[in-house]
This record gives sequence, structure tokens and C-alpha cells, in this order.
Amino acid sequence: MADNIRWGLDNPHPFSQMKTELIWEGKYDEYGNRRAVDVAGSAMPLQKIETVDQPRSEAVASGQFELFERENKRLDDFRNMLIWGDNKLVMASLLKDFKGKIDLVYIDPPFDVGADFTMNVPIGDEKETVGKDQSALEMVAYRDMWGKGTDSYLHMMYERLVLMRELLSENGSIYVHCDWRINFFIRSLLDDVFAGMFLNEVVWAYFAFKRSTAQKFPQKHDTILSYRKTDAHNWNTQYKPHKSEYIKRFKKDKEGRLYRDDVNPTKGGTRVIYLDEVLGDIVDSVWDDIPPVNPVAAERYDYSTQKPEALIERIIKASSNEGDLVADFFCGSGTTGAVAEKLGRRWIMADLGRFAIHTSRKRLIDVQRNLYKDNKPYRSFDVYNLGRYERQWWQKERLQGADEEHRRVVMEFYRAEPLPNATGLLHGRKGQAFVHVDNIDSIFTREELRAVVKAAQEAGAKEIHCLAWEFEMDLRLVCHELEAAEGIKIKLIPIPREIMEKNRKNPPPFLEVAVLEAEPVYHDKSGKRIVDIKLTKFLPSLAEVPSKELEVLKERAIKSGFDFIDFWAVDFDWHEDKPFEHHWQDYRTRKDRSLKTISTLGYDKYAKKGNYTACVKVIDVFGCDTSITVEVTI
Repeated sequence: MADNIRWGLDNPHPFSQMKTELIWEGKYDEYGNRRAVDVAGSAMPLQKIETVDQPRSEAVASGQFELFERENKRLDDFRNMLIWGDNKLVMASLLKDFKGKIDLVYIDPPFDVGADFTMNVPIGDEKETVGKDQSALEMVAYRDMWGKGTDSYLHMMYERLVLMRELLSENGSIYVHCDWRINFFIRSLLDDVFAGMFLNEVVWAYFAFKRSTAQKFPQKHDTILSYRKTDAHNWNTQYKPHKSEYIKRFKKDKEGRLYRDDVNPTKGGTRVIYLDEVLGDIVDSVWDDIPPVNPVAAERYDYSTQKPEALIERIIKASSNEGDLVADFFCGSGTTGAVAEKLGRRWIMADLGRFAIHTSRKRLIDVQRNLYKDNKPYRSFDVYNLGRYERQWWQKERLQGADEEHRRVVMEFYRAEPLPNATGLLHGRKGQAFVHVDNIDSIFTREELRAVVKAAQEAGAKEIHCLAWEFEMDLRLVCHELEAAEGIKIKLIPIPREIMEKNRKNPPPFLEVAVLEAEPVYHDKSGKRIVDIKLTKFLPSLAEVPSKELEVLKERAIKSGFDFIDFWAVDFDWHEDKPFEHHWQDYRTRKDRSLKTISTLGYDKYAKKGNYTACVKVIDVFGCDTSITVEVTI
């Protein structure tokens, strides 16, 4: 730039025209254009895999269905949604049906780059615990989130906040929970996405043990940032109980009511004010009256990031009305959905962690049952995932649709040697075993299994490893039959989802599927055959067990596999083309660690005599699920 240029009022310097802006790597492309969020490329069909309406199921089983229908406690205007998957893909998929329809979003995203995600989960009937690592999928997501430090975190949050704004209704608001590590960055992002729509910076000052330090004041608060979609946002002023100093100004009348005389500002003289008619102190932006979840509280689910229900209740009451739709896309232990259900709101929740979805499922079943027991209305909910559609996205984006390239990548991670010119069902070798890698968008079926075993026998193999993204239910039982009849060892090994990570080099663990066996138990009731299901064997997959504990727990799992079951449910009339319906379930709680191994429903709702299929779903203490089918004869 020439030295003789004069800057001034008639020729302002370029720097004087610049605005304040938060910049991070990835915000702009190579040409200086703002990167748009790829909504169309991220939208995928959601798969409904479970339906949960426990009060109705129990009413049917007990013969009280007509009474249940007359009481009309279930609200049928909406089925709540619990979704397992990457929340960016989940939200993009929700836009088709829910754009501009969500009235309140609360999120508590991860904000600690150095967080330790190992945790102890209870096992068995006693007060014993076992270590649980973060799932491999969650570790991959967390590395993506913090791989480039603040840059990658900001880009991850920016894309998701943009989608949340699209989902919000014109009356909608968003609350983002954070702490001192990233609250400045999150506020800058929110200012960018929700320009001019700032509502509050709430300080949640919780109780904390104050450790002595000579370098800084002890930390004892989080920040909750709230923004609105438009000026027409929902708002309900919140009140909290009066302080004791204020209550002391009152005295009791003859009926025992607390009152005091007060100056009447309009008519002069005095007036009588009764304490029970005064709303209370208006809640301001400092919340110092809500403690963290107590270790022995009934609401505690031993989830590391769990927030108190009272905190979420205040937010939901302030920024939504009964019947409104509330969402949480980092749902964790499911507090938002539980509180929304109790307050008569509809809800959508999502999380990437299996353990989070499992914890939320159990919690919402408890809420359903308690509301019904207390004669209060509730809504059913469905469990969804993105399943194979995520793989289709990966295939399109990373592999250009090539199954051959997919197999090469899988065998490379599995450390198997590819067979030269492999065109049949056998694709590689690992030691003395042959390896089959299923198609990227397939479910490995019993027919395919028999064909692969036949091909392996013709090649002289004594062992075959079958790697697939999904396996047909009860396939492990077919393996037993083939192993006994054909004298060949079969391993069923799920392909870890984390191999989808871009530029991944180290192989993730490839572990065999869990083993589950069950059988029908028949009874006679008033001359009619009724059915229950008995668990006969369970051997968990230990993919999320810390390596230092793996060998010990393998021995424990072989001796007492049932100790690793946290939850199991039965659909007594399962159909392959329909979601799993919870007719009966049992699960361990913090107060009651016992678990039934035989269902107690006595199912008798089959239409006529004949053969039926029951489906058994078991979820272990790590949140991993295993399902099989059981043939039932009536």
C-alpha cells in the first residue's frame, strides 16, 4: 500500500470499518465464504426400534385395559422421542417434521477438554461396582470435538446451534449450560447465531467443598446462557420461597394464618397482607437456592454430568407452557425429558452414548409408572436410532460407495490378510481362520451364515470370523447348531462404528457379540395357556471394560453372566417389520439391585392357537443391548 495515501473522514482506514467477530479455523472456506451447515447431506431417516407405554402394557396384562382406557390417563397427541446418534445428524433429520416447532431447547454440552470419562457402574445384587470406559464411539467423537483445540470445538458447537435455531419456534428459547472453561466462547457463538436475541446470563451458584488454595478463589458456579428466537418468546416469571428474615415480619391471626399490616400506597392507611397470598421472591439471574444432586437423592442415577431436576424445572417453567415441545440434544441421564414429562410438556432427547440412552430409557419408564400411579397424565415414548443410514452417509462421503474399499478398510483395521482376487464369500485370513466381511448396508442373516460356513468348509477351514455391522436376531443360536453339526468354529464380530473416523490409524477393539439364550415357560390359567420367558444364559461383551480389569471380569462373566444384566424386556408377539414393544421388563435400581430371570407377566393375548415369536432384549451394565427371538407355541 502506497505511503502517500491519507486516511481520514473522507477516506477511512479499512481497520476502522471492521467489526468484532469470533473467528475459528473452519468458519470460512478457502475462498473466504462462510461455510453453511450441510443440512441436506446430514438428514437421514430415523429408525423406530422400540415403543414404550408401560402403564398400558401392564393394564393389558392384568386385564385392566378397559379401566385404563376409561381413565384416559395417556395423552395421545404426541409420542415422545429418545434418539441414539450424532446430534448433528439427528437434528438435520428432525428438520423435515419439526422445523420451527420446538418451543424450548436446553443443552449441557461437554466442556472439559481434559475430562476423565471412566466411571463405576454397579454390578450384581450387592453394592459391587465395575469400571466402565467411555465407549469407543464417544472417544472418537470427543477427539473430533477437541482434535484442533478450541477451533474444532467451536465449529462443532456452531453447526449444532445453527440447527437448533432452525428447530426453534417463533416463541422458542435456548438455554446452554457451561462453565468457566468455555462460557466466553459459547456466548460469542450464541451472539453470532442468535444476533440481538440475548436473554440472560444465569449464574448457578451451587454448594461445593472449598479447597484451600493460595493462587485463586475456589470455583463454585456454572453459567447458563439463554437466548430467544424472536421478541415473542414465551416467558413466565418464576418465584422462590421468601427468606426467613421476611417471614419473621408476620404474625399469626386467630385462624393461624400469617399476616402483617402494611401501608396502602393508593388509599392511605394500612392494609392486611397474608403470607400465603404473596407469590414469593422473584427469581433473578443468580440461582443460589438449588444444590447439586445429592448422592442419596431418589432422582440420582449415578451419571457423571447429571443436573438436579429443580434446575431444569425452573428453566422449563420459565420458558414453556403445558403442552409445549422441549428438546435436549445432549441428554445424558435424561433429566430434561423426566422433568418435561412431569410438567406436562412433550419432549425430544438425543445422545451419542448408549449408556445415556439406556439410563434415560429406565428413568422415563419410572416416570411413566409414577405418573400413572399418581393418577396424572403421561405420554408414550419411542426409541430411535440412525442405524445403517449413518453407514450410508459414511459410504457416500468417505468411500464413494465402494463395498470393495469398505472391506479393505475393515480388514486392515482387523489386521486380516486379504485373499487374492477374492470374489466369493471369503475375503481374508487371520491366522488359521477365514474372514468374511459383510456388505456395508446389510444385516448378516442366517442364510448368509450358512452360505459362508459352506464356502469355508469347501476351502478346508476349521474356523470362520464373520464381521458385520448388524446381525440378525438369534443368530448366535444358529451358530451353535452349525458348530455342532459341521464341526467348524464361528465367531460373530460387530464392526466397530469408530472405524468411520476420518484419518484413523490405530485399530479399535473387535469383540464378539454377547451371548444370550432364553426359553418359554408355560402355565395354565383357567384352562388357558399363558406364557413367560426365562433367561437361561448370558455372556456379555466387555468392549467398554478397562484393560486392567478385563481378564478378571471375563472369569466373572463366565461364572455369573446374569450379574452383568441391568435391564431386560420381552415383546411376546414380536414381528420383524415392527418396533420392539415393551410388554414386560425388569431392571435393577439404586435401591433394589435384585433382578428377575423369569418374566412375571403371564402373557395370554395371542389371537389363536399356533406358533408365535417372542423377542427378548437384554441391556448390560455398560448400556450395550443384545436381542434374540424365542419361538412360542400356543
